[in-house]
This record gives sequence, C-alpha cells and structure tokens, in this order.
Amino acid sequence: MSFISVFDVLGPNMIGPSSSHTAGAARIAYLAQKMIAGPLVRVEFILYGSFARTYRGHGTDRALLGGIMGFDTDDERIRDSFSIAQERGIDFSFTPNGEETEVHPNTVDIHMVNGSGQELTVRGESLGGGKARICRINQVEVDFTGEYSAAIVIHQDRLGVAAHVTSVLSRHGVNIAFMRLFREGKGDIAYTIVESDGRLPEAVAGELRENENVHEVMIVQP
Repeated sequence: MSFISVFDVLGPNMIGPSSSHTAGAARIAYLAQKMIAGPLVRVEFILYGSFARTYRGHGTDRALLGGIMGFDTDDERIRDSFSIAQERGIDFSFTPNGEETEVHPNTVDIHMVNGSGQELTVRGESLGGGKARICRINQVEVDFTGEYSAAIVIHQDRLGVAAHVTSVLSRHGVNIAFMRLFREGKGDIAYTIVESDGRLPEAVAGELRENENVHEVMIVQP
C-alpha cells in the first residue's frame, strides 16, 4: 500500500490559485537562487508547456520572481514581486517556449546572473501539491527535490573527489541520506549531490572546496 500524506491531499500553504502553477513555481525558483551567490542582477525565465500558456493568469510569473528573491510559497510579498524586484534592481524577463514539447508540462529554465558576473542555468519541474524537482543544472541532467539539506559539489570527474566529499561530511558527523553523481561525460564537469538527514554545518562548504578538482560548492537548506 502506498503512503499518502496530508500534505498530498490538502496541498501547501501558498499565495495564488494553483499549487502547480504558483507554489511549485515558487519552490523551483527558491531552490534555484540557493545555488548561486547573491545578489542577483538579471534573471530570465523560459517557460514550457502549461507554464508557457497560462503563466500570467495563474500568477506563475509572480511566483517565480518571488521565489528567486527567496520568498517562500506562503509569503504575501509574492503578490508584489514585480515591484519588489524592480526596487532591488533585478532585471527580469519571461519568455514562453512553445516549440520544445518533450518536457514535463510545468517546466521552467531559470538563467541567473549575479553581481560578480557569475551565471547559472537551472531547469525545474512543478510536480503538483507544491512539490518541485530540479532536473538540470547548466547542461547536466540531475535529480534534486530540496526536501533534504544538500551539498551540491561542482567538480571535474576525477578519482578521489567522492572520497574527499564523504570524508569531509564524516568529520562533521553528517549522516548521508542520498549521494548521487551526475556528469557531462567521463573526465568532464560533474555534479555530486549529497543529501543529509539534518542541516549541514556552515564549515562544510569551505572544506569541500579544498580539493583541487572542486570548482564550486552550493549548500541548500530546506
């Protein structure tokens, strides 16, 4: 027998008319902004499927913009996310894509640029009930929900990196719930995503960066 939670039946606390188009959208963007250092200066949202067709009417645009500023799904500031983003100096745009159809019906690509010129593109899917999944970081297919605290380690696909990651986490007493590696190809850029049962200590990121093959570390706490 499969387990059904109260959350699955009732849905999340949220601002907006649809859990898929507002709460899920806000969740995707909230996770995306955790993966790049702030402040953000430019964000482009590429919308697919149902998102592309109904984003204005369902408030998906406001939810995405609110999430990218760190607003949770029930934050009333989502209603005013356009004006708040303008006040913060964030340049933003929404572009529907009706040509690419082999995607989940509620999909968005979020291209972010921060004040240091760093760029990152994240693809997310809204799964219903306010749940979301990150399925691509830059051009690498990944699988990440943000339901657990996670360390996302961007590195070259080299011998010893996985051992370095687990050693650092072990020293800090972190219990690993899931650990997966995604890569462009053998020896290319890889993403190791480690999810833990509890919050990750702040010192973990700095120690993970000490390996010469590690390019960046992003800590995402729920």
